[in-house]
Amino acid sequence: MKYALAAVALLQCTSVALAKDIRVTYAGSMGKVMDQGLGPAFVKTESGDYQGQGQGAYGMARLLASHKHEADVFVSITPGPMQILKDAGLIDDAVPVASTSMVVAYSPKGKHAAQFEEASQKKDGSWLNLLAQKDISFGRTDPYVDPKGQNIVFTLLLAEKYYKMPGIADKILGSLQNPAQTHQEGGLLARLESGQVDAAAGYESEVRSAHLPYVALPDEINLSNPTMAKQWYDTVSFTINDGQGKDQVLHTQPMVFYAAVLKNAPNGVAQGKKFVSFMQSAEGQKLFKEYGYAGPKGDSLYAR
Repeated sequence: MKYALAAVALLQCTSVALAKDIRVTYAGSMGKVMDQGLGPAFVKTESGDYQGQGQGAYGMARLLASHKHEADVFVSITPGPMQILKDAGLIDDAVPVASTSMVVAYSPKGKHAAQFEEASQKKDGSWLNLLAQKDISFGRTDPYVDPKGQNIVFTLLLAEKYYKMPGIADKILGSLQNPAQTHQEGGLLARLESGQVDAAAGYESEVRSAHLPYVALPDEINLSNPTMAKQWYDTVSFTINDGQGKDQVLHTQPMVFYAAVLKNAPNGVAQGKKFVSFMQSAEGQKLFKEYGYAGPKGDSLYAR
């Protein structure tokens, strides 16, 4: 019996050691770079299979933390979703692999495309007035489940101060979870491409990957410049209910993409580490750049 058990254990260890597959969950905005770039390039050298799933990073982090979903690697934007996994004891560290900035993308098929194109050439905040028009459909993600949904709120609050247009953020948003505006992360840019919405909050990386036109925003607004955090970005905040009846005040976080290997990785921690190392490699960084991402910024989140 002992020998049989030992044989089974050895077989299990060998199977993990020889694992070539990789399962990655990621912030929904990363669909193209992950599923068309990094994933296929990684398994090409591994001769295995790649499985990728994108969703709002906070929502996905909660699924992983509650063991309703499993992955070898989780890639998130901003530190917040990673903290959920850290608190659940599922990760030890999270390393920066790329970065981006906030932009306002617009539909090239929309009736307001020419107006947004004109606004993109100006530096007077006219894009804000466009978003506030009643006949313009603006899309964004839910700030309760997705960092991008939070970041567009911060962006609008900063723009309101920067351009001295008090009240414009509320006029555009209506409410934090305005059902007329909030959409699932994975389908938002598809709705923009098809003309179902006129404009949408986006990360420059995903918008460039989708080859969509956009309004670039100054550093004071786009959340990309860490040196502006204390003097400018940190001057805005907003409050959401944490789901347990308590108010939680949210502050801006670095627009950095972090990757972490989960301790319960179905294909093994070693395989997860190989994928993270690939993202950090010259080849991985070249792919990030090709898909519109900027380089990683800052240090690992929990480095000792």
